[in-house]
Amino acid sequence: MSAFYVPKTANGASDEPLLVVSGLTTRFPTERGPLTAVDDVSFAVNPGEIFGLVGESGSGKTATIRSLIGLVPRPGKVVAGSAHYRGQDLLRLDERRLRAIRGREIAMIFQDPATALNPVIRVETQITEMILAHGAVTRSTARQQAIGLLRAVGIPAPEQRLRDYPHQFSGGMAQRVVIAIAIAANPHLLLADEPTTALDVTIQDQILSLLVQLQRDRGMSMILVTHNLGVVAETCDRVGVMYAGQLVEVAPTAEILRQPRHPYTLGLLSCVPRVERRNDELRPIPGTIPDLVHPPAGCRFHPRCSFATNECRQGAMPLLPVGHGHWSACIHHTRLASAGSANNLMVAATGATTSDKD
Repeated sequence: MSAFYVPKTANGASDEPLLVVSGLTTRFPTERGPLTAVDDVSFAVNPGEIFGLVGESGSGKTATIRSLIGLVPRPGKVVAGSAHYRGQDLLRLDERRLRAIRGREIAMIFQDPATALNPVIRVETQITEMILAHGAVTRSTARQQAIGLLRAVGIPAPEQRLRDYPHQFSGGMAQRVVIAIAIAANPHLLLADEPTTALDVTIQDQILSLLVQLQRDRGMSMILVTHNLGVVAETCDRVGVMYAGQLVEVAPTAEILRQPRHPYTLGLLSCVPRVERRNDELRPIPGTIPDLVHPPAGCRFHPRCSFATNECRQGAMPLLPVGHGHWSACIHHTRLASAGSANNLMVAATGATTSDKD
């Protein structure tokens, strides 16, 4: 049982976690030495839960979820850890067994629908191939299911649009096609990698609402990668904050927004525009994410942290419990709790971002 698992209490019963990730470490060889993109990351995901991963560009969010299903770009490689899903360790499966799970039980939505869809193949073929690959159905049945999927994701006239090519869809509609492909085999876990980043801001809320509705209707769990704190506040049950390849805070969403216990989380919230304080200056986090080939000793955030002391520069900073279901990798978490409460940093779901440049 993972220390980062928070049981559900509906009807007085607690569910076992669907996914337990422990010590996940992923490296990429470079000319200057190995770059550790994901460094000893541990978390758990409950059945029917939306777990958010938030952080700046280069924090390791995408590399984390790609590591779970064997999609780390070469020459990157998972070098340590485990990811137990329904009684089996995903990181120990060979490609054949992993391919059987990928798509059928764990599906992924990628950032950009323009690159996720094959531009020279009709949408019908791309959806039905997923259905046929993971179900014993006829091609005619698969086509009818594809029509139903397009209808479920809100595409008008699905019978006609099924024959179109990806370039004939707008960005928002193309992303709906990507979502239809992802849910075609009724997966238990959906990995959504910045699913609204490439879309117009007016379409983003529609796609998020669609994802949440599908997640609820189908009882799926979801890991939602985002740099948008408004998205976190609006959609996620719990959230993990990533910095420089490491998880630095994990907590229920309302708790982490109301009372952050890591200075990086506090910094992200402090630079969010707030409607009720229009005349206040934003407080951006100074500096940049460190070089992951040669990261700083001790807490990796200490070069940018106003709370840092000599102790922060010494040894590793593991995640430690600071409250019920709340974990922080900061020795000054008590001071942070006071600072967070004093600044009343609860974030409304207004679409504020951490200025990610992905």
